[in-house]
Amino acid sequence: MALITLRRNLCHLSDFRIHGALAALKNQPVNHVHKVVKEHLCPWFCSLQLEPFRVRFHHACCKKFHSENGNDLHSTGEPVFSQVHDWDRLEQNLKNVDEQIFYRRLNNFTSSEELLHFISTLQTLPDTMAAGALKRICEVERKDGDQRLPKEILENSVFQALCIQFEQEPSNLSNTGLVTALQALTLLYVDPQSSLLLNLLAECQRRLQRGDLEVHSLCVLGESLIKLQGPSCAALELVICQLQGEKLEKFTPGGIVALYRLLQACPEKVDQHQTFLNKINNFSLSIVSNLSPTLISQMLTALVVLDQTQALPLVIKLGKYVVRHIPHFTNEELVKVLEAFIYFGHNDRFFTKALEQHVASLCLTLDPEVVSKVMEYCGRKLILSIPILDAVAETFLCQSEKFSPSQISELVEPFGKLNYLPPNASALFRKLENMVLAHCNYFPPKTLLKLLHSCSLIECHPVNFMAKIFSPYFLQQLQGDESYLDRLSLAQLTQLFLTSILECPFYKGPKLLPKYQVKSFLTPCCSLETPVDFQLYKSVKTGLIDLLGARVYFASKVLTPYRYTIDVEIKLDEEGFVLPFTVDEDVHKRVALCIDGPKRFCLNSQRLLGKEAIKQRHLRLLGYQVVQIPYYEIEMLKSRLQLVEYLQRKLFSQNAGVHR
Repeated sequence: MALITLRRNLCHLSDFRIHGALAALKNQPVNHVHKVVKEHLCPWFCSLQLEPFRVRFHHACCKKFHSENGNDLHSTGEPVFSQVHDWDRLEQNLKNVDEQIFYRRLNNFTSSEELLHFISTLQTLPDTMAAGALKRICEVERKDGDQRLPKEILENSVFQALCIQFEQEPSNLSNTGLVTALQALTLLYVDPQSSLLLNLLAECQRRLQRGDLEVHSLCVLGESLIKLQGPSCAALELVICQLQGEKLEKFTPGGIVALYRLLQACPEKVDQHQTFLNKINNFSLSIVSNLSPTLISQMLTALVVLDQTQALPLVIKLGKYVVRHIPHFTNEELVKVLEAFIYFGHNDRFFTKALEQHVASLCLTLDPEVVSKVMEYCGRKLILSIPILDAVAETFLCQSEKFSPSQISELVEPFGKLNYLPPNASALFRKLENMVLAHCNYFPPKTLLKLLHSCSLIECHPVNFMAKIFSPYFLQQLQGDESYLDRLSLAQLTQLFLTSILECPFYKGPKLLPKYQVKSFLTPCCSLETPVDFQLYKSVKTGLIDLLGARVYFASKVLTPYRYTIDVEIKLDEEGFVLPFTVDEDVHKRVALCIDGPKRFCLNSQRLLGKEAIKQRHLRLLGYQVVQIPYYEIEMLKSRLQLVEYLQRKLFSQNAGVHR
């Protein structure tokens, strides 16, 4: 252990050279020296070799750390770190250099080799920057997909020098250097028993208990503790407790978002922290304009996880700034933003416009997850955005193989829901049919049913799949381990069966057994119909009484034998006379009034939703005379007399022989 002692002493000597220490061990067997090093360094650093290095670090408080090797030897093909003439040329003093420039350079490097070579050219390095360099190395290696550092990095002398400084004297590190070094170790897999990790963690906890950590360090430490010990660790509760005692004005915008992330890690304690959260939500309104796209995305995600539905003013303000940042979000960040807007029910026309421009300009390069989430957003908010729908249709045609079964379903469903066929509909649904036929077994049963039902809403009938979905085997798969099929699946199956009878008379395959058929498509939940707008119905009802002379001449909310519920039904005899609704004999024609309120249309549009379009289509095929009474026509009427005249035109212009 002599080598370890010597190296520890280096932290206190200003001009001690390691090669002197190595000379004292010259007579020791090589395997003994290697054993000593491996025992000293944490298990994370396996198979370390003693290589010559000359890197000097100093503490932010000007305490010198030196680790030098006077040997000029270097391996072939490796950067020369120790030649004197190179140091004369490359030596830099970072004491007075803007840290932002340093970190900008770090972030520009895309490989650990480049990072380590850059660090090797520096004579002195404050511990905060050294910790930043260690963190950046771990970030780069993490992006490559491996959770462990490669052997060539572990054996790099500069990397070893970085780690030794942090391991041996953590008590001499600044708060920022300490917590940043700990944060770096959370980015990759580190042995929980490694001496480097344990030493840093112990020092952090000592300072935490003494109350020595400032706001930024508390936030960084809190997130590191979550990754290392989980959200239930006692130290995290102490971190949050100390942060609650700080004035929010002390926090940077990034610090506020870090605070959200800490609370997000323990959502089960949201009630306990709600008072503090309310305070943060209110304060955050003042910093939204200073948030980067990444921070906006993270704040919205935290608000979702913490179920902060009472923070809608904050969500709305964040939404205004999201519009400016849409081109700058990463794919993952944009997905999180859309998920938050779906969760909180937020939308505005400026966001929709910006999203249209973004999707239209990048449609062929967007990630499938982004495409499906954009479509889910449009479907959930009933936004009929033709630029988005057309661009997505083109994207799917060109890159269909990139989409998973669930993403395909999320992509197609809004076309049916919004009752829209793109210009390339024929090619789109031919491609879709071929994909489903080829990969049918990869689609979960409920996903497949939802997909096929969506197609039927816009008259793209899945005839080639009806035999499959009506088969006992598929129905058993659909039910899974449950004791019964859910109400929505039964309703979708029933409507598809009705479609096969009314719109696909050439289909001769299996039928849906009666026990799987619902009695009504209008239910409190999972409905395939939109309930009538009560205020609109009252207005039309008043006009009909004035027009027909009595309430007895029309029925309301009539459930037909075909599962659809008619808002108002009027019966006519063969001569066109209106019959009382209680009469069932001599009924020659039935008139179905569809009193369509705003919720039956796409948002800010006069296009019926797919489920309302198929209902009216089926009623016509069943022999009803369908009369549509849309809300936007009723709203234009100024008086009761105008309403009666309007209803007379609607009803009697199509029935010249009708008599009141």
